[in-house]
Amino acid sequence: MIRDRLYVHGGGRRGADAWPHVLDPHARFVSFAAGASIVDQGDALARELTPGTLVFAHSIGAVPVALAARRSSVAGLVLIEPALYDLARGHEAIERHIGIVTEARARASAGDIRGFWAILRPLMFGGPFDDARWHEEQPLAARWASTNLPWGHGVRDRMLDGVPALVVTGGWNEEYEVIADRLAARGARRAVLAGAEHRPQDLPGFTGLVAEFEASLAVS
Repeated sequence: MIRDRLYVHGGGRRGADAWPHVLDPHARFVSFAAGASIVDQGDALARELTPGTLVFAHSIGAVPVALAARRSSVAGLVLIEPALYDLARGHEAIERHIGIVTEARARASAGDIRGFWAILRPLMFGGPFDDARWHEEQPLAARWASTNLPWGHGVRDRMLDGVPALVVTGGWNEEYEVIADRLAARGARRAVLAGAEHRPQDLPGFTGLVAEFEASLAVS
């Protein structure tokens, strides 16, 4: 029976705020320090993991989890829309995303945050750049211009071989579906839970998927 559940947030809300539907009073919630690198996050996680830990990771949170899991023994992983882009390099959708973000980051590095946002906003948030909203969105643009990128960290699919894993996607974005398919090809359980886009963990059906997965861990 799983008694230790560790929840790792993605790129937005941190700590328990990122998991508003988790009711387990014994759950542990990670809250990475602002500005912490992926390597630092992975090191911090490695100190938190035990053979009895079931790790939940959302989006870019799956990257330090993958780095930590290769050094630690855990009960299993629940990866929700994992941003493990390094696992699917070469796929058209993955390379398109990386290319657009790289172009946008180059603008930011040159001091052109407005130009950065004009490229990144349609990709990440939908809708074109709106000059009338620039003053309101400028702080968000500045944060995204310096946030960690989920690729280039040496994550390889073999790192998770032998670790029981459930991968849940929202069925709305080709990039996450491709990544999930690569993990499924290495033995992960695969589920699509449509209706909440990037946050399928907020849907009622998510609890049942996790319960089934945990039951499989008890059997094995």
